[in-house]
Parts: sequence; C-alpha cells; structure tokens
Amino acid sequence: MEGFPMPKQKTHRASAKRFKKTANGGWKRMHAYTSHRFHGKTKKQRRQLAKPGMVSSSDMKRIKQMLATY
Repeated sequence: MEGFPMPKQKTHRASAKRFKKTANGGWKRMHAYTSHRFHGKTKKQRRQLAKPGMVSSSDMKRIKQMLATY
C-alpha cells in the first residue's frame, strides 16, 4: 500500500543529552547527587562528583541501543 512509509527508529533524546562517546569507544557520564545539599558531603566527595565518570561495562549494551544512529 503506497502512502504509508515504515516508521523511523529514533535516538532516545534524553539519553543523548546525558552521555557522550569518548575517543576510545567508552561512554562518559556525569555523577548523581550534585544539585544541592553539599553541606552534608565532604570536600573530597564534592571534588570527585564534579568530574565526569564512565559508564560501567554492564550498562554499555543498553546505552548503545538507546544512542544508536540510524
């Protein structure tokens, strides 16, 4: 039947804003617990939370599925 194209697969936009691919093929992410209530955290915690983290290997498959480019 003409006039009804197949639906396109789309990138998960919320994930696309939260994860960035690194040059070596990993995925970079930001840490949680960084928006408020810093008085309960040590200076070391605050410093380490400010740095980006890496996605764990157990979550890689799901991240790749959500961020696949079609």
